[in-house]
Amino acid sequence: MTTFLDPQDCVACPRLADHLAALRRRDPHWHNLPVPAFGDLDARLLVVGLAPGEKGANRTGRPFTGDVAGELLYPALQRFGFASSVEPLGVDGWKNAALLLDDCRITNAVRCLPPANKPTTPEMRQCNTHLRAELAAMPNLQAIVVLGAIAHQSVLWAHGLKVKDYPFGHNLRYPLSSGRMLFASYHCSGYNWRTGRLSQASFEAVFAGVRAYLDGQA
Repeated sequence: MTTFLDPQDCVACPRLADHLAALRRRDPHWHNLPVPAFGDLDARLLVVGLAPGEKGANRTGRPFTGDVAGELLYPALQRFGFASSVEPLGVDGWKNAALLLDDCRITNAVRCLPPANKPTTPEMRQCNTHLRAELAAMPNLQAIVVLGAIAHQSVLWAHGLKVKDYPFGHNLRYPLSSGRMLFASYHCSGYNWRTGRLSQASFEAVFAGVRAYLDGQA
């Protein structure tokens, strides 16, 4: 049975539902459904990405597993004590069952793989319902890391806030109306990594700030 927080049977966005149906016919052994969040609801940290990658989370069923983005994210989480391993994949090329998150949960602004990795504004709005419910269900949440402008916009929408009042940029932080702190980062995508827009050091600086904040040092 699926839940409102992990709506794997959701077909509310026709374009996305049709896209996933086509992928299920092409690759029936892949996940090819809305991707549920990874990690506990009692965590103090929530990491919000854009959407599942086609050969990553859309294949494995776990956020940031199976593509380049996870190769940057999980080592950063492990370095600062939020993950048990730097390896999102197991030896079989699927999700690493031994990987655990500590005080951290990972989700996406849009739960379904969008064509060309570009969700439409109505699709973002539709899926924002699930993000709002997820935020409301995390009683200990103190810090939210948004990876990219779409995740940033979606978290602000979920709080009833306007992007113009909280401009997106790398390694910026904003106190939110909920009392939580928003940490913004460029997305750890292969494109940003290859073009040099994001380095391992600049990415991990964001999580160093999160660690210090949660530890009461910043």
